[in-house]
Amino acid sequence: MSEIKAADVAKLRKQTGAGMMDCKKALVEASGDFDAAIEVLRKKGQKVAANRADREATEGVAITKINADNTAGVAIVLACETDFVAKNDSFKELASQFVDIALNHKDINSFMTADFDGMSVEEKLVEQTGVIGEKLAISAFERVEANYVGSYTHGVKIAVLIGLNNSVDSADVLAKDLAMQVASMGATTLSYQDFDIEYVASETEARIAAIEKDNIELGRLGKTLKNVPQFISMVQLTDEVLENAKSEIENQLKAEGKPEHIFDKIVPGKIDRFISDNTTLDQEQCLLDQNFIKDEKKSVASYIASYGDVAVSNFKRVSLG
Repeated sequence: MSEIKAADVAKLRKQTGAGMMDCKKALVEASGDFDAAIEVLRKKGQKVAANRADREATEGVAITKINADNTAGVAIVLACETDFVAKNDSFKELASQFVDIALNHKDINSFMTADFDGMSVEEKLVEQTGVIGEKLAISAFERVEANYVGSYTHGVKIAVLIGLNNSVDSADVLAKDLAMQVASMGATTLSYQDFDIEYVASETEARIAAIEKDNIELGRLGKTLKNVPQFISMVQLTDEVLENAKSEIENQLKAEGKPEHIFDKIVPGKIDRFISDNTTLDQEQCLLDQNFIKDEKKSVASYIASYGDVAVSNFKRVSLG
């Protein structure tokens, strides 16, 4: 049997991250051959990965990386099975190494085949599955390129990239604020104008049905019923719809005995309330149409406008689970 040197064990541990005993056993099995010992550990990882393939990897780390001139960024999620592993410093360091590599790649397929110290990223994941004993996976990969790219990470759970079409003064502040907005409010698209009309119609029908079902139970319990909206997006609020809403509001004011000379002071606020009640989909999913979380008196669109000639060109959000 070849003599196993402590220096070789330490070298193997440093390269693979495996425990001292696992490294020593691998070197013994490989008769002291360093490269063969790496293969032994890799095969162990493959066996562990196969055994844990059906496990859910819902913990982990969401992380971003922006290039030096802020024109490109990536966001990835390195997922594992338990919060215990996710909090480990070596796991966080592994995520950092992965995102450094990811920054140089356009998509997840290219990234997964990229070199990681003589093996591919995919092979490294398998190797580390054997080392850690949990399923590891890159569960999300997003890239944004723009004239200015900024980011925000909420703890280790959510990471957001924001692309701006112009690198204006304080672009870093604007981008971070917008990324925080996306992290907090979960927008999935820029504007209601991006919606497919058939999707909006289907979603409207489903939401109304759900509210009406809830109201049956609320009524049975003697509780206040939820408002049943006519619409859920500005896509549906045509000029005709808004004109009809205005007429109904004015007729209601007349029925209440309000003098017509004060209608101009009352109607705009009620129209705003009508729009708010009938654009819930936009407020949930459309970044520009949401209320700005740092000042809910203004929309995100109006906040962006305060920075001058700049617009959001793209954004991406990744999260655990």
